[in-house]
Amino acid sequence: MATILPVSSILLITGFGLVLIGLCGILIHRHLLRIIIGFTLFGTGLHIVIVATGYVTGGTAPIIDRALGPAEAGRAIDPIPSALVVTAIVIGFAVTAIMLAYAVRLHSARKTFDIGAFTESKW
Repeated sequence: MATILPVSSILLITGFGLVLIGLCGILIHRHLLRIIIGFTLFGTGLHIVIVATGYVTGGTAPIIDRALGPAEAGRAIDPIPSALVVTAIVIGFAVTAIMLAYAVRLHSARKTFDIGAFTESKW
């Protein structure tokens, strides 16, 4: 019979998989839009890994009330990684928008998305 992995292990494997795919996309491709997609996949993988670190199997919301007394606080899910990831998602969206705006501007100047065409840029 096959064993089922815990949710945190599945999240970690998925997150590190996305990090590796994004890193390969950044390092291998020479097309600017594919590099931007690689950065986005890299960031998304890191977000999943951070959320997985705060996950507790069978955990509950970190609200101390009748359902979760002070003695059972060890089974509460850590809210800090989730809060950090929400902030990182917003920042990542803004950075992606800026990268895409630069890519459109570079494409209008050189008519290509190939990184090799931008090596002779003047400041």
